[in-house]
Amino acid sequence: MRLWIGLHLPRLPLEVFTPNWCTDTGCVVLEQERVLAASQAALDAGVRTGMRRGGVLMLLPDARIHARAPALEADALQAVALALLQYTPQVTETEEATLLMDVGASLRLFGGIRALCRRVHANVRALGFTASLACAPTARGAWLLARAGAGRAVRMESLLRRLDRLAVLLAPPARPFADWFDGIGCRTLGDLRRLPRPGLQRRCGRDLLDLLDAAYGLKTELHAWIAPPDTFRARLELYDRIDDAALLLAGAQCLLVQLTGWLCARQLAVERIVLQLEHERGRVARAPTGIEIALAEPAWRDEHLVRLLRERLAKLTLDAPVIGLMLEARQVRPMAPPNETLFPEPGGSEEDRMRMLELLAARLGPENVLQPLPLADYRPEHANVWVPVRHNVSDKARNAQLPPDVMSLPRPTWLLARPIALLMRDRRPFYGSPLRLASNPERIEAGWWDGPETRDYFIAEGQDHTLYWVYRERLGTGEDGPKWYLHGLFG
Repeated sequence: MRLWIGLHLPRLPLEVFTPNWCTDTGCVVLEQERVLAASQAALDAGVRTGMRRGGVLMLLPDARIHARAPALEADALQAVALALLQYTPQVTETEEATLLMDVGASLRLFGGIRALCRRVHANVRALGFTASLACAPTARGAWLLARAGAGRAVRMESLLRRLDRLAVLLAPPARPFADWFDGIGCRTLGDLRRLPRPGLQRRCGRDLLDLLDAAYGLKTELHAWIAPPDTFRARLELYDRIDDAALLLAGAQCLLVQLTGWLCARQLAVERIVLQLEHERGRVARAPTGIEIALAEPAWRDEHLVRLLRERLAKLTLDAPVIGLMLEARQVRPMAPPNETLFPEPGGSEEDRMRMLELLAARLGPENVLQPLPLADYRPEHANVWVPVRHNVSDKARNAQLPPDVMSLPRPTWLLARPIALLMRDRRPFYGSPLRLASNPERIEAGWWDGPETRDYFIAEGQDHTLYWVYRERLGTGEDGPKWYLHGLFG
């Protein structure tokens, strides 16, 4: 099933300066000298979108005012995309601070779409950003739902209903024609779909129709997937001077989340990392403080690395305030995940074999996982019984042991479920070609309590040198002589 997650960062222009885990002291972002985004403290003080700088300073004299930084926003989107590569290699960046993830092949691995969305949301929040998530069977549908905050639509029918209720101006190609759409009463995408397509294309262009077709699953989209770099080195500029090393863990976690995504995307495990604590620059510049962690076993998950960093930072005394962090993976190796295969490796223990059988029985049902038990019967078709694993079999089967002389006799690789009666030509058994007896007879007499069986078994060879296990009945001989049967084939 194809399923997409759309991840929209609505407060990205603001949160590149003030992450969501920072103390809100009144931050405002301007674009062309007008307010583009403001923190909650600024909004509580009366700052509104579109307000000029002078109005902001009048309402909030201590406001921290920043000009919008597209470069920082692009770097932040790349950091988020790198962290999301741990869930799928198919992550792409789209317009208006939105990322798309094709997670159809990842659902079972991460426990379903709800659990996966919770993990994605937690990772983005750890990076310091507020996210709006949506799911849809189409990429552009997930993009529109994420932009509108309209939630999940896993099935196509649900997606169509949700899209029809979205505002028409969510589609970027429709915004230049906002007055025209308002004039004709076209306010939702459902209204837009009911308009005549030829006239809509002449007035609004082909881009609007292409977006609609892609969102509603009528057109295939092509994407440029984000490729992870060959080496990992990530940097984080802190938003204040930090004097306590223990407080650096939140920033280090942001870098470790990105490291996890990079390792999963590159199928690598890290053996040694270095966290650089950057201090003041300029006249009072100090060399960075390095924290190197060498792992006893390579790892690619951030939980263990976070615990190690927490211990190291708790024991560290800073000689100068820290203004930035840089994490580097110094030594990596190809990922070697633990053996979680169904069948144990050759030479495994009895516990591994029983664990495999228990897993098979749990998945397939105990009646579908059978094990062989020998019976004290010389007849080949009755010498073995198949019972469920750990089934309470009869004393006859439990106490049965193969006679020691049977173990030394040749037996076929493949025993037929039912013997096949052979034709006789020139008083010789025939199976595709005349069969030549290549061994002395092995006489089996058994089954006196449920119908006696008296047979003479031979190894027979065909003209193509294939070896067969055949037998001749000694009782009940017909008019044409003894009856011959094919009972097994040698490998």
